[in-house]
Amino acid sequence: MTRHWISTVSREHVQIGVAGGFAMMNHGKLAPLKRLSPGDDLIYYSPKTAYPDGQPLKAFTAIGTVRNTPPYQAEMRPGMTGYRLDIDWREATETPIASLTDRLEFTRGNWGMLARRGLFDISDADFQTIRAAMTGA
Repeated sequence: MTRHWISTVSREHVQIGVAGGFAMMNHGKLAPLKRLSPGDDLIYYSPKTAYPDGQPLKAFTAIGTVRNTPPYQAEMRPGMTGYRLDIDWREATETPIASLTDRLEFTRGNWGMLARRGLFDISDADFQTIRAAMTGA
């Protein structure tokens, strides 16, 4: 069964992953990547433009599908490695969450606590709403 996930990552780091065809989470930790399965959908939510001192953004910044490959270790910068997972990223438009909060189930209540986890699953209805806003499809 396909699951739909949101991961909280700064826009700057999202752009690196999209350009390279991969996802990283929680500064290269393996555990969150192991929760995703091939065919699952992943949406990045970026609270800021950069970590840690970027400007507030609060937007969905990328959407894609997990490839059928396991997580792997890669160099993040000289002397520092982290885990990645290959993703087929879609063409998408950055979408402010404020434009969708009245239509999303997960934003009812204190959804900021979900975002602080770094990775959480969402309903198919929420995924379809975000997908349509980001891709126009």
